[in-house]
Amino acid sequence: AIAADESFQPIVQEEVDVFEGVFPLAGIVPRYVTEVEAVNLLLKDSLRLAITSRRLTPEEMNSFNSRKFFPQEIKIATDGLALITNKDNPDTLITVNDIRDILTGKTTQWREIYPASQLKDIRLVFDNKNSSTVRFAVDSICKGAPLSDQIKALKTNREVIDFVSKTPDAIGIIGVNWLSDRNDSTGLSFSKEVRVMSVSAADKATPENSFKPYQAYLFYGDYPLTRSIYVLLNDPRSALPWGFASFLASDRGQRIILKSGLVP
Repeated sequence: AIAADESFQPIVQEEVDVFEGVFPLAGIVPRYVTEVEAVNLLLKDSLRLAITSRRLTPEEMNSFNSRKFFPQEIKIATDGLALITNKDNPDTLITVNDIRDILTGKTTQWREIYPASQLKDIRLVFDNKNSSTVRFAVDSICKGAPLSDQIKALKTNREVIDFVSKTPDAIGIIGVNWLSDRNDSTGLSFSKEVRVMSVSAADKATPENSFKPYQAYLFYGDYPLTRSIYVLLNDPRSALPWGFASFLASDRGQRIILKSGLVP
């Protein structure tokens, strides 16, 4: 059994399928849970491998060390958080400051950002209140300021995409690997159900300084909302979890990450 943050489900499932295809005797049972739960399962020794968007904290590391465990942290990819809007919403440029104001409740109406907008209230949706996406929003975008209580948490990234595709005034925050159009071998097109916003780190968003979460922009750091994906491994017997972690970091495992729209 392994645990993975639900926002990485498409990519982890693909890695598991290929790994089991190469090693037919290996059986991996992925559990797609919140990031908080994934780390807790590892700490409780319920499983040996977790895939998250953060490293272990000093307290968590001490907890392992006190029990004579010495877990490994292996970075396997760079991921981005995508902002998605309804296909009928014409406004597609946004700054990180605008996002912060929406998250903290300072901005609640579309026309506060886009004076010509016909839409009224901004309805921001996340996948899950314990997910890595929410933690990233609080730590990296809001710099620790609390999130507005108007923000809605659904359960999964799939639900966020469905909600935004049906709700004209919605804006959703999800992991980029949920958006890759699997039929496009170049990896340059996103899912047709929603529109992906271009994000700018500048004070004012223009087409020149705003970027979508394409691989190159994630790699060069032009896209401002990037995060790392780690394998947290606590496998003293160097058994199957080690084998799977090695596969994720190997040439083949990294090619799957490349194909999914993330940066290996």
